[in-house]
Amino acid sequence: MKGYTSDVVVIGSGHNALVAACYLAEAGRSVTVIERDTVPGGAVSTVERFPGHQIDRGSSAHIMIRHTGIIEELGLGDHGLRYIDCDPWAFAPSAPGDDRPAIVFHRSLDDTCRSIEAACGRKDADAYREFVKVWGPRSARVMKAFSAPPTGTHLFSSFWGLKADGGNSDLARQFLAPGDALLDEFFDDERLKAALAWFGAQSGPPMSEPGTAPMVGFAALMHTLPPGRAVGGSGALTAALIAKLTATLGTTGAAPDDGPLILGDGVHALRKDGKDWVVTTESGRQLRCRTVVAGCHILTTLDLLERGGYAAEVLERWRRQIRVGPGIGMVLRLATSSLPHYPSAVTTEDSTHGLQLLVTDRAQLRTAHAAALVGELPPRPAVLGMSFSALDPSISPPGEHQMTLWSQWHPYALTGGRRWADIAATEADRILGEMDRFAPGFTESVRHRHIQTPHDIEQEMGLIGGNVMHVEMTLDQMMLWRPLPELAGGRVPGAPDLYLTGASTHPGGGVNGASGRSAARLVLSDTQLIGRSIQAAKKLWR
Repeated sequence: MKGYTSDVVVIGSGHNALVAACYLAEAGRSVTVIERDTVPGGAVSTVERFPGHQIDRGSSAHIMIRHTGIIEELGLGDHGLRYIDCDPWAFAPSAPGDDRPAIVFHRSLDDTCRSIEAACGRKDADAYREFVKVWGPRSARVMKAFSAPPTGTHLFSSFWGLKADGGNSDLARQFLAPGDALLDEFFDDERLKAALAWFGAQSGPPMSEPGTAPMVGFAALMHTLPPGRAVGGSGALTAALIAKLTATLGTTGAAPDDGPLILGDGVHALRKDGKDWVVTTESGRQLRCRTVVAGCHILTTLDLLERGGYAAEVLERWRRQIRVGPGIGMVLRLATSSLPHYPSAVTTEDSTHGLQLLVTDRAQLRTAHAAALVGELPPRPAVLGMSFSALDPSISPPGEHQMTLWSQWHPYALTGGRRWADIAATEADRILGEMDRFAPGFTESVRHRHIQTPHDIEQEMGLIGGNVMHVEMTLDQMMLWRPLPELAGGRVPGAPDLYLTGASTHPGGGVNGASGRSAARLVLSDTQLIGRSIQAAKKLWR
């Protein structure tokens, strides 16, 4: 390779970075992945937090990647990846004092509508059926748009042919509307609207913000293919990607001398040296390559470029324009002696196989978000529960279970000089108290707990500001504007052969993989264009 460490150096081992590496390896490129952590996978990783318990560090339910075709294209099933459907995929219990049954969202639309009718009435059940009819195709088009670079041509082709009763202008209005407005347009029952708003808000913004209607509408796609739980934990996806990368490089003969994955040695600087990139690590190691794919946080990438001599004034302007936001939330990882018992659940399977949406009024979501904007804790934590040991007993010892409680929104920077280290335990108690409201006695089942505050999330996984989506998923930082118009094409102006991937880029956060595939396609497309240009030039000189 004429002095190169490998053809491509990939910075970070998040799932998008690994997806890019796999596609490039399949195209015959030699690839080296560098990760500062000793655990690969970033937020898609699983470790033993408590004896015998395999606990996710970040994501737990994989939704979008199951709709992209990436798993099938890379043959990850041949490398040990197996998913169990979350069915029911969501459960919205009744609040204390409400004697109505819970709302259970099954993969089956008919079963879901029967549950909504029992809990909310026939009118809302019929409205939900219409909602899925309208937003199922729309959400499929959104996924198509997510699977390609955010150019005008790709976006136009993705949504071409969609129709609304009021014409194209009305369709545009519906896509740009707040999620709350969409819910008010379809439904009457506040508990149903709160459950769907809480599902949509898992992308980050509250459903009161413009442009969040598609995030609510994505619920319709869960009746086509629900969230999946990777057997063995979220890190099973990372393990399969690494196995795929290693096997492919072994088959093509393009494996780097040091192997495809370097752990525990983060990148310190990126410097352009003629046509080559020099990647310097924190230990002082230098890797030379023609192409770099940066899968780390966009602000981290800008820091690496500045240490390599890129124009500081340009980088500072970009930093000021990119909004990380106040922080999204905190997490409790729990080992328990039993699964939660919800009085409004008919069966344990109804309540423990999917996302447990513990919000019954959208006002709770709005006040939590408003508090975070000014550095305050939510008046009442908005909690999402997940108990995937009910689906996959292999992650816990016999007779024990796991529970993950995600609480949103919690600010990264607290008012009054408070530190997360001082208040983490009491805030964790408040989150457990909220869980006890819906499942009385749950706290008594907790044997071990691990708290991840916004600061912990940043320190452990490099998620700046504790934002698991990297930068805010607001309308002005999505599609053609993510993270900025100058960077939305997956390249950095003035830095040829440097490509961007990860949650900072289109289509954003969540376990998706599309950003990694798009980055690999850009690398290969640019290489082919250069090759054709060289061949054309040679013909002129013959």
